[in-house]
This record gives sequence, structure tokens and C-alpha cells, in this order.
Amino acid sequence: MATTNNPQISDRDLIYEAKIAGKIPELAQGILRRKIIADRVKTAKIELTAAQLQQAANKFRLVNRLESAEATNKWLQDRSLSVDDFEYMVTQDLLSNQLAEHLFGDLIEQFFHQNILDYSAAILYEVILEDRDLAMEIFYSIQEGDLSFADVAHQYIPVPEIRRQGGYLGKVGRKQLRPEISAAVFASNPPQLLTPIVTAVGVHLIQVEEIIEPKLDEQLHQQILMEMFDRWLTETIATIPPVSIDL
Repeated sequence: MATTNNPQISDRDLIYEAKIAGKIPELAQGILRRKIIADRVKTAKIELTAAQLQQAANKFRLVNRLESAEATNKWLQDRSLSVDDFEYMVTQDLLSNQLAEHLFGDLIEQFFHQNILDYSAAILYEVILEDRDLAMEIFYSIQEGDLSFADVAHQYIPVPEIRRQGGYLGKVGRKQLRPEISAAVFASNPPQLLTPIVTAVGVHLIQVEEIIEPKLDEQLHQQILMEMFDRWLTETIATIPPVSIDL
């Protein structure tokens, strides 16, 4: 009999843990996604070459920083995966991407131009305060040159990593921002310090460094492609009657 000093975990144990943790619906969604993709791949007669699979495997290792066979084996062991599992994962990812291109690749450019504003981005710095009067006072002090934004960030940002960067948020997409903030940011004339904006989170003091106009490069093409593909999968799953899960 297994003891707590040498516990054994069975497939049944894992399934029961997933059940009581409320993970079964999420897992079922994943299974349905794979089945739908497999069915459409077969219908579309999509086939992969050895070169495509090798390139996909190399990209997977690069993204996950698996720079050696030892690192790859450890990564697999930590996740209780085999080499066959690894090959299956790479194959499924590649098939999903190929299917997405098959279904939506020709629609990307039109969709991009119809929704171009959604893909605008800005380089932002931000400090969130609790008091609007204080935020206005700081705003005017920066405007008059008595304070710098970096001074304010150093004094009022509690998170060390963000404080050290002077409140730098980096490149932020329009869709990532709250509507009231997005409207002000994309109506600005950078570089510009925005009048403090009140939201449910607090009072936002924002420095707009730059507005980045969207360009349909390879990265954005892939982003839009996967957004369309995920939406299609979600809508397809929604049309499937509730399935019986035999546990």
C-alpha cells in the first residue's frame, strides 16, 4: 500500500482532482476545440511536411528557451510529458495555425482596415493617485516645471519595479485601455501630459510619449488571425449541444 512518504497518483486521482477543482468544463472545452480542429483539418485536407514540423519544433524550443536536449527533457519531465507528447503538441499547434490561415488568411487585410483604430497603440507613463486634488496639484507642478514625471513616479508608485522605471507602461494597445483613458490618450498631441483622469481604479496621471499608428506586419497579421480563429472556435462550440461527460 502506498504511504504518504511515497505517494502514488493515478489517472483517476488526477481526474477527480480536476473535477472537485471545477476544471472539468475548461478541460472539456479544450477537448472540443481539438476535435473541431481535427475535423476541419481533415475536411480541408491540410497536410504538414517534415520541414514545417521541424521549423515549428525549433520555434517552440526557442520560445520556451529550451536551448539543449537536456533542457527539453527536463521541461518534459516537469510536465509529465513524453517525446511523443511534445511532437503531438507541436503538430497540433502547427495544424491550428494552418487551419486558421486556410479559413481566415484572405480576410485579414480587409478586417485590419475596417478596424484599424482598434490596433493603434501608445507609449505611456502612468502614476495612479487616490486624491483628485493632489493629482491636479501635481499636474500643474509638472506643467510649470517644478516637478518632473520621474519625480512623481519615484514618490507615489509603491511597486519598486515600476517605480524604478518612472511609471513606464511601454507600448499599450487601444483595446487594453479603459474607454475614458483611451479617448484622452488618442486625442492627445504627444509628448503630452494628460489632465488627471478619474476611474474606478483611482486618479490616473498619464504622460503620452508617442502614438504608434498600426501597421499590418507579420506580428499583427498573426494576432488578428488568432483572434478571428479563437472567435470562430468559440462560436462553433456554442452551437454544439451539451455533451455527456463520462467520469
